[in-house]
Amino acid sequence: MKFFTILLFWCLASLSLASAHRIRESDKHPLSKFNIYKTSLGFKDSVTITVSPLVLGSEGENTAWVAVTLVNPDPSDDDWVAVFSPAEFNSSTCTPESDEIESPYLCSSPIKYKYANFSNSNYIETGNTTLKFQLINQRADFSFALFSGGLSNPVLVAVSNSITFANPKAPLYPRLANGKLWNEMTVTWTSGYSIDEAVPFVEWGLTGELNLRSPAGTLTVEQNSMCGAPARTVGWRDPGFTHTSFLQNLWPNTEYNYRLGHKLSNGSYIWSKNYTFKASPYPGQDSLQRVVIFGDMGKGERDGSNEYSMKDPGALNTTDQLITDLPNYDIVFHIGDIAYADGYLADWDQFTAQVEPIASTVPYMVASGNHERTWTDSGSFYTGTDSGGECGVIAETMYYVPAENRAKFWYSTDYGLFHFCIANSEFDWRKGTEQYKFLEHCLASVDRRKQPWLIFVAHRPLGYSSNEWFGEEGSFDEPMGRDDLQRLWQKYRVDLAFYGHVHAYERSCPIYQNTCVNSEVSHYSGTMNGTIHVVVGGAGHHLGSFFTGTPTWSLFRDADFGFVKLTAFNRSSLLFEYKKSRDGLVYDSFTINREYKDILSCVHDSCGTSTWAD
Repeated sequence: MKFFTILLFWCLASLSLASAHRIRESDKHPLSKFNIYKTSLGFKDSVTITVSPLVLGSEGENTAWVAVTLVNPDPSDDDWVAVFSPAEFNSSTCTPESDEIESPYLCSSPIKYKYANFSNSNYIETGNTTLKFQLINQRADFSFALFSGGLSNPVLVAVSNSITFANPKAPLYPRLANGKLWNEMTVTWTSGYSIDEAVPFVEWGLTGELNLRSPAGTLTVEQNSMCGAPARTVGWRDPGFTHTSFLQNLWPNTEYNYRLGHKLSNGSYIWSKNYTFKASPYPGQDSLQRVVIFGDMGKGERDGSNEYSMKDPGALNTTDQLITDLPNYDIVFHIGDIAYADGYLADWDQFTAQVEPIASTVPYMVASGNHERTWTDSGSFYTGTDSGGECGVIAETMYYVPAENRAKFWYSTDYGLFHFCIANSEFDWRKGTEQYKFLEHCLASVDRRKQPWLIFVAHRPLGYSSNEWFGEEGSFDEPMGRDDLQRLWQKYRVDLAFYGHVHAYERSCPIYQNTCVNSEVSHYSGTMNGTIHVVVGGAGHHLGSFFTGTPTWSLFRDADFGFVKLTAFNRSSLLFEYKKSRDGLVYDSFTINREYKDILSCVHDSCGTSTWAD
């Protein structure tokens, strides 16, 4: 009987883990709606599709607008134009896969598409139109194809000429991240150069100088590293080469210039444009320090391609607001569900291009979410197919994090007065697990006199959320989320815990074991008694909804796009602000003012036994 009870518990738990995230129409990747296996051929000599200019980025640009001119004597409302890269996309390049339903004519999904009548309502009458597409340099040439029959029954009617960037292999899209040392900055970028073709490095120095060179390591990903479709089949696109260089012995709070370089075998050099960053402050350094935190952004398309306005409708607003605010913060934490590529690998390049102005200037720290990692039978704590077969491989390769094992993706990092413990909620976090031991060590190891602001981060809400599905379940968190972790948060006096996954904003009171332990709302002083839990998953993906009833611990809820900014003025004073992406204004805020003795004070379950003995 005991065995049956345990078995039943685990079956129910597994069912909950598998179904905690409901699939909606807006969750589906736009490219997954293209029924590639039903593609048929219907070429028509009377139809022409041409694209210009033929060569892009002649002056080193990484982004370009192109014009696609279509002449079709037999137009229909369901005609659409797709962008393919590489330009050659027929079945001769297909790699057979056991999980394919059938051998398709096309083995490569397009990277984006538009309906032919997108910008010209007269197309159905005239058969003539010109579409504007924005392209980024993605290491290969491009072609455009006209399909009839809509997305469900596509018929390939015509294919355009090919176009290319002047240097498709150019080093692009630098991503900064903290290294394992406080005075180290890592620079990661993408190129088309293998180590057999060119030696990668970063040239860098103090402002006005470029007198140092640091070598870079190179990684790449093979198609057979993907766990399943579409990443392993129609969504596969060669991600090129990922290079990471470690810039060390930096002076704190000092500005540096840098550029990406590749030395070719003939002795010539390929250079990126110049970039600038500011080195991190020394841990405990008393200075103004500003942190931005958000989750679940995804990518948008500035040319209106696909249906990303439905899938990630707030992505560009958040990106643009963060670019505008760039002088006013020092480091970013994107806490999971990064690009929402979901197995369509071209999206990763497009996302890194989208955030390049941010990630090339301040450290862009990431956490692992379900859309990066979750895949059944791949070691994920959750079952499902949210990663589209990527099973973490692409995120772990394209983004550096200072983890002992990047495949596990949990790590700690410092920024001056802040100490961050980043969990990976796609792996088991419960007591006795490897991750639980790491988290306890991370929380226990910080010197709170030097770094008073202790922050816990995970993608899934392991603490508190009144999202509709957590509310209906009754736990108001991920199944088994806080059962063990709340003991650590309380014992080590964690100030703030941040989560994504739920596409909205919500802030709790300082709380422990479902009970508010501080009645204040906007001005906290002295001993906090508990941890404030914040859901900040409204950076871009389609918005979620809240449970009908508002729990007593939920102080502020907002189903809108936005992000959080933390400002540490010194060791005693912190400002929290929730800003909306549409205008950058503050819609929720609070302050914390306290002294070191307030952190040391014992609160419920935070201190061990004591004695009066001499």
